[in-house]
Amino acid sequence: MESLQGYALAAGTALLAGGINALAGGGTLLTFPALLAVMGPTEANMTSTLALFPGSLAGSWGFRKEIYQGRNWLLRLLPASVLGGITGSLLLAWGSPAHFALLIPWLILTASVLFIIQPWVARGQGEEEKNPSWKVLAIASLCQFLVAVYGGYFGAGIGILMLATLGQWGVGSLHRVNGMKNLLAAIINGISAVIFGLSGYVRWDYVLAMGVAAVVGGYIAGQLGPKIPRKWLRAFVICAGVTQTLYYFSKQLGWLE
Repeated sequence: MESLQGYALAAGTALLAGGINALAGGGTLLTFPALLAVMGPTEANMTSTLALFPGSLAGSWGFRKEIYQGRNWLLRLLPASVLGGITGSLLLAWGSPAHFALLIPWLILTASVLFIIQPWVARGQGEEEKNPSWKVLAIASLCQFLVAVYGGYFGAGIGILMLATLGQWGVGSLHRVNGMKNLLAAIINGISAVIFGLSGYVRWDYVLAMGVAAVVGGYIAGQLGPKIPRKWLRAFVICAGVTQTLYYFSKQLGWLE
């Protein structure tokens, strides 16, 4: 694919992903496969992470009040988030691109399933913040570490994983959980951005084009969001994820060769 076509495809999907992330989440399920058309799997994953990082950081700013209210839990889970993010990012940066290529359909399938179950994951969040025992804190830290490892390695779906886990420890209301999820995801992505940026795999020309497009997409979504039925966006992302999963499994099995 020629360079100009590659930039257009990447910027177009980033524009859409920025809007979808602002309204429903799941934008990586669009940007990562689009980048696979113009670069290798490891490069595509790292470039996608860096391109969408500013959007995740901006998303946490909108919940700054709720994040401050949950600062005690944020500080408790920060070490596990940082350590897990570093571990996952280094696994990708130092691992074999061939191994990562084999995992692609499974990673996209996992992210798609997480996105499908998102409405059920968000239910039942308690309103009262609880002071955890050391056992609860240890389990919560282990869960957060594993989520952060996955986030550092691939990224798509970590927000939904945190919605599922944070709500179990008595963090507080759904708004507080959502705010903490956004900030912890931004921290994990930020760690990945630094490590990936030093790895030599990142295509900075695509990062710039996609980053600008993603910000524009997020802004447009913020203006038009109330007019767009959320279920339409969810249906679009789910269809995209399922289609990509089938495509990459078929390709891996040699059915499309």
